[in-house]
Amino acid sequence: MQIKWLEDFLMLAQERSFTRAAELRHVTHPAFGRRIRALEAWSGTALVVPGSSPVRLTPAGEAFLETCALTTRTLAQSHEELQAIAGRQAQSILLATGRTLARTIVADWLLRLGPLLQTSPLTVYTRTLHEAVTMLEQDEIHFSLIYHHPAIAVRWDARQFSYVQIASDRLVPVSRANPEGQARHSFAAPGSVPYLAYPHRMALGRLLEDHLSQNPNAPRLQRILECDSADAQYEYVHKGLGVAWLPWSMVHADCKARRLALAGGRNMEVRFDVRMYRAKRRLSPSAEEFWSRVTER
Repeated sequence: MQIKWLEDFLMLAQERSFTRAAELRHVTHPAFGRRIRALEAWSGTALVVPGSSPVRLTPAGEAFLETCALTTRTLAQSHEELQAIAGRQAQSILLATGRTLARTIVADWLLRLGPLLQTSPLTVYTRTLHEAVTMLEQDEIHFSLIYHHPAIAVRWDARQFSYVQIASDRLVPVSRANPEGQARHSFAAPGSVPYLAYPHRMALGRLLEDHLSQNPNAPRLQRILECDSADAQYEYVHKGLGVAWLPWSMVHADCKARRLALAGGRNMEVRFDVRMYRAKRRLSPSAEEFWSRVTER
């Protein structure tokens, strides 16, 4: 069954004339008649009373008329909605990144990208490092904003993808501060320290595991919790549950205000870069403008 047959039938029911309906549908009279007969063959019953002039519908035709009108109207509305979605997608900027970077770097971008985002909205997908890389490789997004460190280095095809370094940051071990502004849980204290860990599947988790496994001065840690959200870890540290390694960009204000304190020295920090990757081919105008805006120095 073809949609144009439904449209033909609606026109015939409106005009009550094969000749006039065929003219309005811009087809010859014989071709129009064949399409009506094809619709009747599909329905398994006559829809038009044979030889009637003006054209009359059979009881089955009258019953089918309402369904036919509803179907064509619904399909037309769906087509308009799909076109609108396609138009929005063509203007949208698609970015995949981790939850922590979405909270820090992307949040800072939003403050200075106001005018661009009014016409080209930004869609942010929070994904694991592997997922963010795969989405870009499969052309599902315009950009991947990810961590870079030798322990978690991603092998990109330099012929297809390029990157720009967006920022440098470091993971620092932090604890809730006591009234004197010192870490409640410190690596200098005797015994083990309650440790709030990231799972291995997270880039931050692998970064930290690599650092601790190769650091001869690594403290004694008692793993009491594992969570894949740096935001949640931040709240747990504030409640005094233990020590977590958090990005300095996230906690520097709390450390300055003495709400949080460093639990260890610089040898406990993990430095890393933040890079944004894209395909080398030309992107949409809105995506190209976004790239220019966020990478300008």
